[in-house]
Formats: sequence, structure tokens, C-alpha cells
Amino acid sequence: MSEPEEQIPGEKEMNVGGHLTELRNRLIVTAIIFLLFFIVGFINVKSIYQFFVDDIDMQLTVISPAEIIWIYFSIAGLLAFAATIPVIVYQLWAFVSPALTAKEKRVSLGYIPGSLILFVLGLVFGYVVFIKLIFPFLLSLNDDMFHIMFTVDRYFGFLLKITLPFAFLFELPVVTMFLTSLGILTPAFMVKNRKYAYFILIVVGVLITPPDFFLQIVVAIPLIVIYELSIQLCKMVYRKKQAQHEAFMNE
Repeated sequence: MSEPEEQIPGEKEMNVGGHLTELRNRLIVTAIIFLLFFIVGFINVKSIYQFFVDDIDMQLTVISPAEIIWIYFSIAGLLAFAATIPVIVYQLWAFVSPALTAKEKRVSLGYIPGSLILFVLGLVFGYVVFIKLIFPFLLSLNDDMFHIMFTVDRYFGFLLKITLPFAFLFELPVVTMFLTSLGILTPAFMVKNRKYAYFILIVVGVLITPPDFFLQIVVAIPLIVIYELSIQLCKMVYRKKQAQHEAFMNE
């Protein structure tokens, strides 16, 4: 009986070190690309700012020099983050791809453009909800009691608090399909925990909308629809994965 192979001392540590080095390099590449998009956004802040304020019938106010810098960094940072999402997803895919089969690599690679599209759709949806529903509702509460004046940082800070949660929640279908393709998530798990997911989504809707039942329902329904869509996509990916596994076993 042959002796079991001895593990080379430090082999595990070398592998872990190699992964950490790869992860560091990917983070550096992502940071550099983020910085490049940030510079592009910083240069075009005026045009982007004008796009947002065209939908409101008032002039925003600045009460300190720091607010001017804040708006530059906020708008440039949002643009850079949105534009860097495909890079982030690709770096994540490239990091885990050695553990995937050739077909899993091809399928999961297709999620990269989808992540950007859904993030932008989430931002657009959140912005429309804010401009068409939330903002008019809040202004209607004034009823000519107060002189309305919004500062730049308060207005955009509130706007980002409304729109960004939608942008991240709209990523749920892509995240679901990606985790299912890796064998981490199953449709049974999502169905079993549906009521908890609904509760979380309703809480999110309550937190990001004013205390108006109609607005909260308007916000909660699309989020629930997104979760149900994610379940169906999870089932689709899971069935294909199971069929491929059965075909492989039959061969």
C-alpha cells in the first residue's frame, strides 16, 4: 500500500496568497476605472446637474462653499459607480470563473450587461417615482404655509436616498440568476422565504416613501413583482442546470 502523498508545507498558504494577490489586482483595476469615470463625471457635472433640476420649478440654494464641492463629488460619484458596475461584475466573474465549467462561464458572462441595464432602470424608476409622486406629495403638504427653499445638498441627498435603493433592488434578478447558476441559490429557497422577502420589500417601501398608504403601495408592488420575476428566472436557470447535470450523468 503506497504512502499518501505529503502536502507540501506552505502550499495552502501559497494558494491563499495567490488568490489574495489576484483579488487585490482586480480591486486596483476596478478602482482605476472608477477614478476615470469619476473624472469624466466631474468634468460634466454642470450638464448632469441641469438634467436633474429641469424637472423642478424652483432654484436650489447653496448656503456654504462645501455644498458646491459636495454636489460635484456626489454627481461624479454616482455616474462613476453606475458606469463601473459592469467592471465590478466582470471582476467578480473573472475571480470565480476558474471554478466554473466552460458553459457556466459563457452563461454567467451574459449577466454583466444586464447588471448595468437593471441598475439604470432602477435609477430611472426611482427618479420617476420621486419626481411624479413623492416630491409633489411633499410639496402639497405645504399648503402655502411656508416659503419653500431647498438647498442643493438636502435636495440631492434626499433624491439619492430614494433612487439608490431602487437601483440596487432592481439588481435582484441578475444576482438571483448568477447565484443559481453557481448552485448557491435554489427556487425552493426563494419560495420558502417569500413571505420574509415581501416583508423586507414592504419595509423598504415604507422607509423610502412619505407616510402615505397609496405611495407605499405604488412603491411596494413593483418590488414584489421584481421578486416574483426573480423566482421565475431562478426556476428557469435551475431547470437548465438540472437538465445539463442529468445529461452529463447519462453520458
